[in-house]
Amino acid sequence: MRNVTEDNITDTFLGYFGKDTDPRVREIMDSLARHLHAFARETRLTHDEWRAGLELLRETGRITTPQRDEFVLLSDVLGLSSLVDMIHSPEVGTSSSVLGPFHVSNPPEYPMGADLRGDFGGDIVLVSGRVLDTEGNGIPAATLDIWQTAPNGLYASQDPDQDEFSFHAKFTADNDGSYRFTTVKPVPYTVPTDGPVGKILNATGRHPWRPSHLHYIVEAAGFTPLVTEVFPNDDEYLDQDTVFGVRDDLVMRYESQPAGSFPAEGLELSGKVDGPWEQVDFDIILVRQ
Repeated sequence: MRNVTEDNITDTFLGYFGKDTDPRVREIMDSLARHLHAFARETRLTHDEWRAGLELLRETGRITTPQRDEFVLLSDVLGLSSLVDMIHSPEVGTSSSVLGPFHVSNPPEYPMGADLRGDFGGDIVLVSGRVLDTEGNGIPAATLDIWQTAPNGLYASQDPDQDEFSFHAKFTADNDGSYRFTTVKPVPYTVPTDGPVGKILNATGRHPWRPSHLHYIVEAAGFTPLVTEVFPNDDEYLDQDTVFGVRDDLVMRYESQPAGSFPAEGLELSGKVDGPWEQVDFDIILVRQ
């Protein structure tokens, strides 16, 4: 095509595809080109704005490291991560939620009932529940990859003063699907704003706060893996999560427990907790593949 115009460039682009192009690649690229070109036409995108967009992507690449994935964070704050989750989340089972940019692969395996606090202080929280199928049966040997922020609001990968796997653990559920561990309350925190994501938030007048939460990746043979988060019902940012991760069924409640009532066995801290503590019960429902 020699005479490419504003009106025919999209069809011209699509006409250049080879006959052996994978059908799904063709479908995605067709839609991407049509929406992207329509966006440029609708906004009458200027050269300076186009260059600024390219520079934002370049900066996203420069700031991304194995410990901090700015591309994931960019997808998160634009709502794309949550939208993809919602599109593919089954109608039954526990809702999925965003993975986030701070997951650390291959966390250490801990025995059931372990304490994740390390050297950090704070209110003790006993987190327990069961991994279930959609009929309410426990799923034995399900694995739970758990992680959270420290009380200072930082993940281990953000904080040079924390161990690499601080507040990261992997558990294997009991035969009835039950799990339990102790930790401290995670806290609300801001997503990093010192990069391109921060520029977008500032330019649009958005805050960078996330409600406090626990992250889960739950897997079991024969079931669809679940990536999700659990949020307390009293968090001030529950209704304005900057990465759009909150779902109704992912909201839990801290239940205050009196001094002297901590379980006498089955936990690393059994026999070591004299004061009051908090309890969270949260069941995870997986869907068969």
